[in-house]
Amino acid sequence: MSAGLPVLDFRSDTVTRPGQAMRKVMAEAEVGDDVFEEDPTVNRLEDRVAELFGREKALFVPSGTMANLIAIAVHCRRGDEVLLERRTHSFVHEAAGAAALFGIQLTPLDNPEGMLGPAQVQAAVRPDDIHEPRTRLVVVENTANLSGGRVVPLARLQQLRRLAREKELRLHMDGARVWNAAAASGTPLSAYAAEVDSLMACLSKGLGCPVGSLIVGDRAFVAEARRLRKMLGGGMRQAGVLAACGLYALDHHLERLSEDHALAAELAQELRRSLDGRHRVQEPETNILLVHTDGLSTTHETLRRLEGAGILALALSDTTIRLVTHLDLPRDAAREAGRRLGPPPGR
Repeated sequence: MSAGLPVLDFRSDTVTRPGQAMRKVMAEAEVGDDVFEEDPTVNRLEDRVAELFGREKALFVPSGTMANLIAIAVHCRRGDEVLLERRTHSFVHEAAGAAALFGIQLTPLDNPEGMLGPAQVQAAVRPDDIHEPRTRLVVVENTANLSGGRVVPLARLQQLRRLAREKELRLHMDGARVWNAAAASGTPLSAYAAEVDSLMACLSKGLGCPVGSLIVGDRAFVAEARRLRKMLGGGMRQAGVLAACGLYALDHHLERLSEDHALAAELAQELRRSLDGRHRVQEPETNILLVHTDGLSTTHETLRRLEGAGILALALSDTTIRLVTHLDLPRDAAREAGRRLGPPPGR
């Protein structure tokens, strides 16, 4: 790491830290016992999020991973099957929780776009055969993280919803960054939520909260989700100190997400000037930027070069580097990154 330079941390939008204003609302939050549904700040957050998404209820949980696991478990029984794209968070980064804890099979499907298509799902739904698991649930991630923060179009979601109804399936949205999807596409949050049986949204990514996600759905679904939250150890008692962050973020951080998207686009331009022909910089749709390399050695070399310039990024694979923009970065972070890197070595 280059001495004296402030670090530009592009590894994830989860690295943000609460500022003084957010810490103040945490310190002053009115609290109660949320397991008894008596924490007024948690109740206000859940009511507000349910209203934003146009659904009956919402439930505050510690993490997006727990939220997805709960939703999958509510929709499915042991031995059921879930269809999802291979790069979906529930398949790649949730430690096989659905299989390990609830006996539910996740079946990954490949799509070059990184998001499910209705024809794919149609072909994968199992026949009614005692030899095969029952296909019960389809999971869609929006934005699609490992595909570069791509936005799932509302029309695509509507197609999947029609197919799910036809095949008597449930549809869950992993909306960890659904806030970004809505900001980038102009699609109301309620329009996304209207097409799915359940949805989860993270507060700890683009909105800059230290902890927390919400599960959204109808009243009966959320009641069962509350039971499973308790089973998994997610009852957080005086959680209003955390829910207060979410209320603050909805007031102050939701409208600024387009700034992160613009910064990612600017960063893409700077990296194209600074990296050589062994790299392909994918144009970002939201706040996630992927750099594709020609091999593992180039990936390692590039990460070392970035780190030497005080720039942190994350390797997703042997040939993919991810950079994510967020509210803790300075507004000139892209230009500063380009300045530090300069032109490609040898030019």
